[in-house]
Amino acid sequence: MLNRLKKTFFCSAFCAATVITQSAWAQEDDVGPADTLTAAQVVGFVDNGAQISSEVALVMSLDNNKVLYAKNSNTVRPIASISKLLSALVIVRSKLPLDEVITIDDSDIDRVKKSSSRLSVGTNLTRREALLLALMSSENRATHALGRTYPGGMDAFVREMNATARQIGMTRSRFVEPTGLSPLNVASPQDLVRLLKAVSNEPLIHQFSTSDDHQIFTSNGRQQKYRNTNRLIRNNDWNIDISKTGYIREAGDCLVMITKIEGQNMAVVLLNAQGRVTRFSDAVRVRHLVQNDYPSLY
Repeated sequence: MLNRLKKTFFCSAFCAATVITQSAWAQEDDVGPADTLTAAQVVGFVDNGAQISSEVALVMSLDNNKVLYAKNSNTVRPIASISKLLSALVIVRSKLPLDEVITIDDSDIDRVKKSSSRLSVGTNLTRREALLLALMSSENRATHALGRTYPGGMDAFVREMNATARQIGMTRSRFVEPTGLSPLNVASPQDLVRLLKAVSNEPLIHQFSTSDDHQIFTSNGRQQKYRNTNRLIRNNDWNIDISKTGYIREAGDCLVMITKIEGQNMAVVLLNAQGRVTRFSDAVRVRHLVQNDYPSLY
């Protein structure tokens, strides 16, 4: 009887998801539509306990392009503030003067999601500071101001975002504004790996996305202290080269990183996690997955 129950459990677990216990090689993603999530398509070491809770996940070694884990990785989804990595790439490549002062104005207020900001209208900060706050603390007004003050204005900035995305191979992505507050900013997990690769070549994006402390005086006379939205940055056990978090209701909680694990440079993409802690817990599971030291369920 016990043997029969074990066989039944194994069959149920196997049929619930497509599992390949050997690493799969990265492939070019299908450029056809994939906007709708179906039953989870899983590739990776899920049978040893390292199951990822995020609805969409992709873990790839950047050293050999080998996929170690993939779940719903062929879908195109809203990516929330992960968009800010592309906005930062446009700013850095533009060679605009980073010490130029930008003033937060009324047009930088979020009228899409009505999100709050500690950068009061009238606050002066340099383009460098705006870029830091956008990457480190996901500051929406700072990011919007970067786009607004781009030569040609916001329309030109968004056009450059999409042109840059195509240039780095993001063929299944679309951007309509710089912050990620719009659910119309979408990308595939494969495209986000391409974005991570591109920004990893920019030392300033590495520095700012992994920074964890900055203070600024705002126009209302207050001193505001900003921290990194990725709590793993403050954990000395992690070696993170690029980091960005994101959240809007349509995208769920998101996290993308390049982190070194077992001597490998790993791209980690986690989308639509439910609950603010889940994406970070999933990142810990990813590390155990790569190290192949997750406790067995059996």
